[in-house]
Amino acid sequence: MLRCPTGYDACVCSTSFGFDVVPEVKYSAPLVPGSMGRPLPGCPVVIVDPLTGERADEGEICLDLTERPVNLMTGYVGDAERNADAFADGLFHTGDVARRDETGSITYIGRTDDVFKSSDYKISPFELESVLIEHPAVVEAAVVPAPDDLRLSVPKAYVVLASGHEPGEDVAMEILRFARENLAPFQRLRRIEFAELPKTISGKIRRVELRDREERAARGEVVVVEWRDDRLRG
Repeated sequence: MLRCPTGYDACVCSTSFGFDVVPEVKYSAPLVPGSMGRPLPGCPVVIVDPLTGERADEGEICLDLTERPVNLMTGYVGDAERNADAFADGLFHTGDVARRDETGSITYIGRTDDVFKSSDYKISPFELESVLIEHPAVVEAAVVPAPDDLRLSVPKAYVVLASGHEPGEDVAMEILRFARENLAPFQRLRRIEFAELPKTISGKIRRVELRDREERAARGEVVVVEWRDDRLRG
């Protein structure tokens, strides 16, 4: 029996990963907390560096079409341009970014169009958001790049507070401190703003609207009420 983990939304090929769960058989590779598991049989998953096109241990999740999986769609109906992009270079491009460890387990990082750089470090909004929602005051969070004169861009979180918590400096500093204590230094969350998150009709966060808002704020076209990490001591 093969069981697929939850927490990964691959809308096109949703059965490419799983954890081996066979009581009668012992597997040498351990389960890795937080990972999607290892590719299922018949799913030729490869990780490709989006900059070089070379196979790598961190990059875009693709499917090798020389061994086309039976569970992969034939294409997008009536959208030749999208099909050309998705099936380029003998691969099916999912648009999802992940890393593979020494056991072969693959851990989701984010979407190719969501990952950004800050001080030349690659930042995955997914990883930051996963930490933020562990704070009891946070119901939802969306991290996007905010333009910055020194670092070009810095991670900023739009946060929806839980019932009983009012937006303000105290709770903002508490969340920023929590993020600092639970994230790597290069992932440091620099800014926070409390707001309802724009979503599609299917409930997915429209990050493009938040990124656009940050660009407009940097040009002085939008007034923002935010709190910054540099106000924390230490």
